[in-house]
Amino acid sequence: MYANLYDQIQEALAFIRQKTDHKPATGIVLGTGLGRLVEDVVVSCTIPYNEIPHFASSTVESHKGQLIFGDLEGKPVVVMAGRFHWYEGWSMQQVTFPIRVLTALGIEQIIITNASGGINPHLQNGDLVIVRDHINLLPENPLRGHNDERLGPRFPDLSNTYDLGLRQKALEIAHKNGIRATEGVYSALSGPNLETPAEYTMLRHLGSDCTGMSSVPEVLVARHSSLKVLMISMVTNVSFPPSRIRETTVAEVIATAQASEPGMSTVIKGVLTA
Repeated sequence: MYANLYDQIQEALAFIRQKTDHKPATGIVLGTGLGRLVEDVVVSCTIPYNEIPHFASSTVESHKGQLIFGDLEGKPVVVMAGRFHWYEGWSMQQVTFPIRVLTALGIEQIIITNASGGINPHLQNGDLVIVRDHINLLPENPLRGHNDERLGPRFPDLSNTYDLGLRQKALEIAHKNGIRATEGVYSALSGPNLETPAEYTMLRHLGSDCTGMSSVPEVLVARHSSLKVLMISMVTNVSFPPSRIRETTVAEVIATAQASEPGMSTVIKGVLTA
C-alpha cells in the first residue's frame, strides 16, 4: 500500500471534497461505546466509510463506520464514528489510512478516544485516563516500509507525543466538572481476546495504567503527520490486581462506556472551546 499511499489519500480527499467543503480544524476518533458525542454535532455532511475510496469497513459492534462533518460547540470538526483495528484483519496502513485523510483535509489536532482495561489499582470503571505516554506492544507498525517524505519524516520523534497543553486543558475541565480523571500511560496489545491475569500484571510492572487494542497506530501516524494529539481512555473493566478481575463481555464494556460517556463528551467539548 505504501508504494501509492499518497495517491490513494488524494483519491479519498477528492471524493470527500465532492460531498463537502467543510474545513475541520479538529479530528475526533470515537472508540467502543463512545459514539454519543455525534448527537451534539451540528452535522453538515455524513459519509459512510464504505463509500470512501480505500477506506476499510468497521466490523466491531457499536462502531457506526461514518465520517461526520460539522460543528461542535461552534468549532469545525470531523468525527470518525468508529475506527478500524488490526485484529479485524486490516493492515496497519488500512487501520491508519483515515488519519492520513483527516490530515489532508487540514486538521491541526486530533482527539483519540478508546475504552480500556484499568490496571492502575486506583482506577475505577468510568474513570478517564488522559494519556501522557504509551507502551506499544503491537506486532506491526503503520510506519514500516517505504517512507514518503510528503507525508512525514522517516524517523518521527515521540518524546512529546501527547500535547501538554491539550492534556492540561482536559484535566482542568474534568476536575472543574467533578469528573474522575487522571494522567497515565496506555499500553496497546493486539487482541481481540482480553488479557490474562498474568498479562495484566506484566503490564502493570511495565508502568502501564490502562490497556487496550487500538489508538497507538493512529497516534503514530498523527505524529508522523505533525498533528497535536490528545488521547482520552475510559476505563470500562478494572483489571488489576488479579483479585479484582471479573469475566467481561463486549456488551458490558459498551454499557459501561455509554454510562460514563457524558463525562468524556464534557471534556472534549471543553477542550475545543478552552
